[in-house]
Amino acid sequence: MNSIFVVDKPEGFTSFDVVAKMRGILGLRRVGHGGTLDPMATGVLPVFAGRATRVCDIQPDTTKEYVAEIQLGYRTDTLDRTGRITAQSDKKVTAGQFEAALRNYLGEIRQMPPMYSAVQVGGKRLYELARQGKQVERPARRVTIFALELLSCDEAAGRYTVRVRCSAGTYVRTLFDDLGETLGTYGTLTALRRTAAGVFREGDCFTLAQLQQLKEQGRLSEAAQPVDRVFLSLPALRLNERDAARFLNGAQVRLNATDGPVRVYGADGLFLGTGKKDPSTGLLRVDKALCERGTDAREKTDGTDSL
Repeated sequence: MNSIFVVDKPEGFTSFDVVAKMRGILGLRRVGHGGTLDPMATGVLPVFAGRATRVCDIQPDTTKEYVAEIQLGYRTDTLDRTGRITAQSDKKVTAGQFEAALRNYLGEIRQMPPMYSAVQVGGKRLYELARQGKQVERPARRVTIFALELLSCDEAAGRYTVRVRCSAGTYVRTLFDDLGETLGTYGTLTALRRTAAGVFREGDCFTLAQLQQLKEQGRLSEAAQPVDRVFLSLPALRLNERDAARFLNGAQVRLNATDGPVRVYGADGLFLGTGKKDPSTGLLRVDKALCERGTDAREKTDGTDSL
């Protein structure tokens, strides 16, 4: 089965735990995920199965959206509620002050990856070094915060719930830790739910239990998302049978290809993969093939442009 399944990740599971569980449900070894979630977090986790794993790292839309809760007044070594408290403050913050501070983090910002993260420095995962009590220098990265919206607050308790829309690679834990410093106190992430990952939303999600039940009922395909859904923002090309065979064999196709990537379909509507114009020849060449010649790796899709 070469498809995408949008899993509602449960709390306490790592993203790799979900992948392992999905391997069992799907009966496949070739399974990957589209964006790590911390064990504490829940929500949208796209899981790519079979040849769909080829598109994990080339999705046009990699934005993420979260609903997150911050508790002001203390910091932990993990920057979330699962860690050990390392600092505390009694400073009170009003909702107005909180919202004003939020605005400082809109747009492109620089973030330091937390020590408890999977980022590698010197061939070692940061969380491995952190568990040994080590702190190491790590390069800051540029991320973009597209939107920050205060959803609710309890000023007396110092609890605030925020909707965050951001680029891939953003650490919400770090965002809230930095926000705490801006407010002259500390901020710790106490709850996190991913509500969107790229084109996928909460409404696309199935729990692991639901997917297991669908498998037992022989209805697992009802939860499968077609791979071309992640590319619907790209222009579509439909090839005739001869050119489709050339495309799948890696040969360039003589077409008036548009600049930039396109999604490519066969004459029968089968999604073949993505392609782009070769700047040296002006011909369409394979960017990423998603099916193999002579196989029905995708369901037929209507509505493509015929060229």
